[in-house]
Amino acid sequence: MRALGPGSVSSFLKIILEVVYVGLWIGVSIVSLLAVAALLLSFDPELLTARIHISDAADEIARSGPLLAGGLAGMALYLGGLMIIVERLRRIFATLTAGDPFHPENVLRLRVVGLTLAGLECGRYLFSALVTWLAPGSKIIQGSFTLNTWFSVLVVFVLAEVFREGARLRREAELTI
Repeated sequence: MRALGPGSVSSFLKIILEVVYVGLWIGVSIVSLLAVAALLLSFDPELLTARIHISDAADEIARSGPLLAGGLAGMALYLGGLMIIVERLRRIFATLTAGDPFHPENVLRLRVVGLTLAGLECGRYLFSALVTWLAPGSKIIQGSFTLNTWFSVLVVFVLAEVFREGARLRREAELTI
């Protein structure tokens, strides 16, 4: 099976990325709505207890509602970062499917993917520090350094430079008679 062009592996992967992108849109929408709902219920927990007759639930929601809303907002931001990555990958795979792997815009797309990966990892550290500070007993997320993630970021930046060089060589070849 071919790697580039219509009917290739890249076109199959592009379809998978399309499905994942739609799933991420749905996920971000749902998580954002849940974050807003958790925040609103933390201000007035009687909205929930008026429908459900559980007395301890109102106190628990009032205490943990803002933390839950913050966690859900962090999750929505993380999913948004994944959406940025998947959207850029969709565009890269569209050029691969068209048979144009060294399209000049793929360089910027790969750089955005690398920056977004780095931003997500730094955001994970920040979120972990905030959770440790605001809710010391919970172990929602670990903020430990992961070499795999930073290695992946470096690989993406190196690939961006490879694509930049490929685009440069293609431009030079187009000028050659």
